[in-house]
Amino acid sequence: MAMKLHTLDELTDKYIGKVGTPKRDAFERKLADELHAYHIGEAIKMARESQSLTQEQLGERMGVQRAQVCRIERGKSITFASMMRAFKAMGIQVALDMKGVGSVVL
Repeated sequence: MAMKLHTLDELTDKYIGKVGTPKRDAFERKLADELHAYHIGEAIKMARESQSLTQEQLGERMGVQRAQVCRIERGKSITFASMMRAFKAMGIQVALDMKGVGSVVL
């Protein structure tokens, strides 16, 4: 008996819902948000490592515990404020593209 293989799209349609349904839209929004948080966390980690800082040292500069820096770098518990504090603590200027509003340099 041959095993039937399914594509990721087929499984997503079956278990999450078809494209355009509320459940699928919510799933894709959450996935996109988590992916963005992961990329921001990776950028913070790369910046920290390029400055030869430990998570503990960055935490001291930010006024948070090392565990919080670890969560931020993994894209967990990341807020706009914590992202900005991390970059500011490392002396990194951040430019944001506000999608149609224009660029803002902080």
